[in-house]
Amino acid sequence: MDIYSIILIIAVSIIFISKRSKYALHMVQLEGYIPEDYKRWLDNNKDKAYSLKENNQPIKKPLTFTQRARRLYNTNIVLNIIILLVPSIIYLSFDRIMTIYIYGFLLLIFGYILYKIQPLIMYISTIIIKPVEDKINMGFYVNAQEKIKARDDLNVIGITGSFGKTSTKFIVSTILSQKLNVLTSPESYNTPMGLSKVINNDLNQDHEVFVAELGARLIGEIREVAVLVQPKIGIITNIGPAHIETFKNIENIMKTKYELIDELPTDGVAIFNYDNEYIKKLADKTFKEKILYGLEDTDSLNMYADNIVVSQFGSTFTLKDDEGNSVECKTKLLGKHNIYNILAGACVAKVLGFTFDEISFGISKTEPVDHRLNIINPGTGIIIIDDAFNSNPIGTKAALDVLSQFKEGKKIIVTPGMIELGEMEESANREFGVNIGKVCDYVILVGEKRTEPIYEGLMETNFNKDNIFIVNNLEEASEQIGKIARPKDVVLFENDLPDNYTE
Repeated sequence: MDIYSIILIIAVSIIFISKRSKYALHMVQLEGYIPEDYKRWLDNNKDKAYSLKENNQPIKKPLTFTQRARRLYNTNIVLNIIILLVPSIIYLSFDRIMTIYIYGFLLLIFGYILYKIQPLIMYISTIIIKPVEDKINMGFYVNAQEKIKARDDLNVIGITGSFGKTSTKFIVSTILSQKLNVLTSPESYNTPMGLSKVINNDLNQDHEVFVAELGARLIGEIREVAVLVQPKIGIITNIGPAHIETFKNIENIMKTKYELIDELPTDGVAIFNYDNEYIKKLADKTFKEKILYGLEDTDSLNMYADNIVVSQFGSTFTLKDDEGNSVECKTKLLGKHNIYNILAGACVAKVLGFTFDEISFGISKTEPVDHRLNIINPGTGIIIIDDAFNSNPIGTKAALDVLSQFKEGKKIIVTPGMIELGEMEESANREFGVNIGKVCDYVILVGEKRTEPIYEGLMETNFNKDNIFIVNNLEEASEQIGKIARPKDVVLFENDLPDNYTE
């Protein structure tokens, strides 16, 4: 064995490492390239992260080799090469205290260890490249911000909330698009970098309105995106225990969502869901121009819905305001909760000068957002309700309420439960189980350990154990549906855990 053999060992090690590191890169991408979030994922998923077994589970959101992903991947490969080269250079530069055969054997073992701990090496790589990424991102951010500042004629609408913001965004966009040229941030673009990309690449002089969803998992993040997009109108849709793992408590969530209102200009307009107990507190302390919407305590509201009829086909209602205007409305969107989202859209439209008839027409054009309580007819006679995007305590109640509207056939739910609820996750999923037991005939739980609280909740309602099925993934769930479902039955898919969540 000679120096060429050492080089060969290093080369072979890097080939294997480069393949394994793609899995770690995928997890970093799913965690938004945030080192702290990825480290938290590593700590919570040690068995999965460091396992050498091939993952045969179907991938829901595959790794995308963006320029940022390539930079991190290349950084990781270079780091591994350095880690392997340094001891070899030291060994070859000094008097050899061992034979080259022994060193070659030790290098193979070292290469294997490095291969196994790639998830940790990837974490180190994210820290190494972070200053570079921060500088690149700041350039995109500043360019986008300057582009917005140059458009005094542009009406920017910022939408935030623990949930409901994506549906509200598309409802607002649909209503306004009947008269105006609207740019809407795509579904998952609610971060500084995502919104910077939309502004830099898509915003042009013809756009009269920009509707932007503002997301956050930590205090200060709404302010960062609000400073970027500079909204003139701000909407807070809902506040509840979403991302409670990172926010720690409801008070921090309230503080973060209100950053949008803080960043509105003095002549800006704040729009609040006044039925939400947390938002009501924020609205009451706001002295900027504000519009309050909801369904309760209508004497205190500026915009509300009356004569609501909710069915399996959508809803009808009368839209009213505090000036005596009213109009009949019809929507294909399912669930009473979507009426709140529509009311937010109606408030924006009124601010921008739409008549009630124009608003009603826009509401009639709204379509369900993918994976958010939209009905799929696969042609088998079995109705599918897809609510798989995300799940939270209020959302699950809304989904079960929609399911209860169906009067024919059996009601079947497929769910892995709710996540990112911190200390309240277990109790919230147990309550979810109780609520399922009141509505459903069959329950398919995805993942035995994570869904144990749901099972306990079902038992509190004396639910038939024979009608509960526990599976490992959606593929097995589909097989079980095939065994129990018949035409006219309704299947609700409530939540679908991302690839970085496991048992």
